[in-house]
This record gives sequence, structure tokens and C-alpha cells, in this order.
Amino acid sequence: MRYPATELVLDGNGAVYHLGLLPQQLADKVILVGDQDRVGKISRFFDEIEHRVQHREFVSHTGWYQQKRITVLSTGIGTDNIDICMQELDALVNIDLVNRSDKPENKSLELVRIGTCGILQPDIPVHSWILSTHALGLDNVAHFYPIDFSQEEQHLLVCINEQVQFPKNIIPYLSAANPELVARFNSEKVNTGITVTSSGFYGPQGRSLRMESKMRHIHLALGAFLSNEQKIMNFEMESSAIFALGKALGHKCTTLCLGVANRPLEEFSTGIDKEMDALIKYVLDRI
Repeated sequence: MRYPATELVLDGNGAVYHLGLLPQQLADKVILVGDQDRVGKISRFFDEIEHRVQHREFVSHTGWYQQKRITVLSTGIGTDNIDICMQELDALVNIDLVNRSDKPENKSLELVRIGTCGILQPDIPVHSWILSTHALGLDNVAHFYPIDFSQEEQHLLVCINEQVQFPKNIIPYLSAANPELVARFNSEKVNTGITVTSSGFYGPQGRSLRMESKMRHIHLALGAFLSNEQKIMNFEMESSAIFALGKALGHKCTTLCLGVANRPLEEFSTGIDKEMDALIKYVLDRI
């Protein structure tokens, strides 16, 4: 298939339009972060940095850590940006950008998100690490694609919808993380479970300031969910689209988050630098 200029959009240098990356600047192992300042906080652990690229909020550093070539990429906040990142990362490895056609063989990337989150379980303290086994999407990105969700994913979504009452105009979807990556990053240092991806920080996560959220107590309802020992652990804003689009495109994805808030206890961190550095090192050692 040949992709026209309006579908596969490239810049004047032949790089993918938003990320500003060329294929040779991308490693097979990719760490995704929301905050562009976190890219440098990760790459300072590298032994060598090959490329530094920035376009808008998309900052990427590619280099070497203990003989592993890794790209760190900032996505910005939200699943709308994840749609851009996942499509352009896939294009970099699976489309010939010069001929605008599919490569004969598909390449699979390892994509690990490092983020922050709100914890939904009262017994898990602030600054704990959460490893996502699944992501429940309260956004709508996956609804724009013909994604074939597995029976396990569909069954778990039914169980959640039975226990949690969402507003009728919100249609959740659920996608599993890659089990190989989940196993690799799992240890006694992390808490594993389902992550909820919201389309916003305030009302969509049940926060009410001067406008009342229609889901004011959603964090409590989600935290109370239980099915076959599976619990909903945390709220964040990117993983559902990473997992759903990533798996559909043939990539391996998971997320590890540092809890900066405990929503049921109404506690919020006053500083995370030390704890985030520890999580970054944990991911770099295992990616």
C-alpha cells in the first residue's frame, strides 16, 4: 500500500511530522514519559547519547545504557497525543518513508511508559510503584480503530461495567499489557493491577472545583472493584491508548507509575525526585 502525503505526513527533512524523528534515530526499546523534562532525567543515566530531537512537546533522546540502545520520548499529556506517538513510532519501523509503502516484515518495539498516578487503593501508600497489567480506557481513542479485543479483555470489561456505574455517554474499553513485559518488570517492589486511563485530570477523574464532576465518587467505585483477585489500582492519562494501539500494531507495551496521590485518603506527595529516580533506574535495568 502506498500512503499519500496527507496520510503519512513528513516534515521537510523526511522525518515523521510531530515527533521529528528519522528511522535511524529510534531504538527498538522505547521509554515513554509525559513530561518533557523527564527525558533528560532519564538520559543522564545513559553511558552515551546519540541523538537529541525536539519538536513541540515531543522530546526524544536516544542512547546507550549498559549495552542496550534505548530511546526516551516525551508524549505530552493525554491519549490524543498517544495516538500521534503510537502511529508515528510504528511508521518509523514498519513503513518505508521514502517509498511511502509498508516494509515486507513488521518490527515489534518494546514500549514502557514511566509516569505518575493517583492510587485508588487506601492501603497502598503514596510513592508506591504500580505496574499495569491492563488499562481501562475512559477516553475514546481506541473506538476509532477496528481493534480485536480478546475474550479475556472483553470479559474483564463486562465485570467492571457490572460493578461500576459510568455515565451513559462514556463507553470504556479495556486492553491488556504485554504479559512478557509485565513478568519482566514484576517484583516485590511493585504493586500490579488494572490502571484506569482518564481523558482529563479534573472532572474525568472525579475532581470537583468550581464545576461539579458527573463522576464525583468514581475513584471510590473503581477502587472497590474486585473480580478473581483483580483490582483497579490507579488513575492516569495515557496507558489505554498505548496498550490498545500498541498491541493492534504488534508492539509490546506496559506501564509503571509512581503514585503521587492516594485518592481515598486524600493525600498528595510533596516531592518525588528521589522516588522517581529509583523507578527510572528500575526500568532501565530491566528494559
